[in-house]
Amino acid sequence: MTTDRFSVVAKIFACSALALSLVMSSLAHAEDRKLSYLTWSGYELPEYNEAYLKAHPDSISISMFDDDDDAFTKLKAGFHPDLAHPCYDKIARWQKAGMIEPIDTTKIKNWNNIFPIFRNLPDIQAGDGKVWMVPWDWGNTSILYRVDLLPDAEQSWNLLWDKRYAGRMATIDAVHDTSIVAALVAGVNPFDLSPADLEKVANKLREQRPLTAAYTTDMTSVEQSLASGTFVAAMTWNASAVTLKKQGVPVAFMRPREGMLTWACGFVFIEGMKNKDLAYDFINSRLEAASGKHLIENNGYGASTSTAFAAIPAEKLKELELPANPEDMLKKTIFTGPMKQAEELGKMLEKIKAGG
Repeated sequence: MTTDRFSVVAKIFACSALALSLVMSSLAHAEDRKLSYLTWSGYELPEYNEAYLKAHPDSISISMFDDDDDAFTKLKAGFHPDLAHPCYDKIARWQKAGMIEPIDTTKIKNWNNIFPIFRNLPDIQAGDGKVWMVPWDWGNTSILYRVDLLPDAEQSWNLLWDKRYAGRMATIDAVHDTSIVAALVAGVNPFDLSPADLEKVANKLREQRPLTAAYTTDMTSVEQSLASGTFVAAMTWNASAVTLKKQGVPVAFMRPREGMLTWACGFVFIEGMKNKDLAYDFINSRLEAASGKHLIENNGYGASTSTAFAAIPAEKLKELELPANPEDMLKKTIFTGPMKQAEELGKMLEKIKAGG
């Protein structure tokens, strides 16, 4: 009798364990069928993914990075999403590191609606109708400043080196922003620096360090400091200008005489990804006009497609200071392309921030 009882109990435990195993396996499979997306803060908004979420409800898992150098570090450390959102100047580095795989443009239904200037970027070409990155967004880096506190602000990047405003300015904690600007102020080519040029950039960065209250990519804190008057000027992207103007803060997004920066970012497939079909659906969703329209209106950034711009009234584009054709912007600005000395500049910036 005792033996039979133990036998029954053992069977119950075995059945319970099997059921638990099936549940856990089902949950793991469900999680595997979620698209894993690594991106910038602010790009996770559901209005950018309307078509994707309609077709695949609750089928995306989003992680954030501080900038695309931080993303590179996360991937090197073993994090393995399906899809990531770096900028163009990093694509060659990611491809060389074996982190990304080609994307078939025949599966991108709005590929031909992408402006040619982005579609034909040299470092995204993978051959045979494939690309390393599908461009989605572009925008500018410049100085956002309080016009009431700096009514006669010099229209130059030199403002961030003005000792009169020491401790009341901030700059972006990224090589492809702060180091490029330091090179421009030093009068050298940011994208191909000789050893002597590198030293000039280092000297400019050291000169700037005691004047800078913060090196940061946290634009919310920068916006708050500009709104309160704690900061009078800061290096930012378009979205901060849009946000503060909506709040009624008297700011202007400068057009420095040396040229504001223009960048372009997009989507890459991470090598060994699990959910390629979902990734194609996601990119196709992001390239729809409605998604690009949200990007333009919410952030003041440019979308990569002509169809998105066609959905925006001309007066709105004028308010956002965006041309209907990005080629017009690129003629007047400095495009952030690959930097031959990016690694050296990165180490330099970290050393100087630490007081070196």
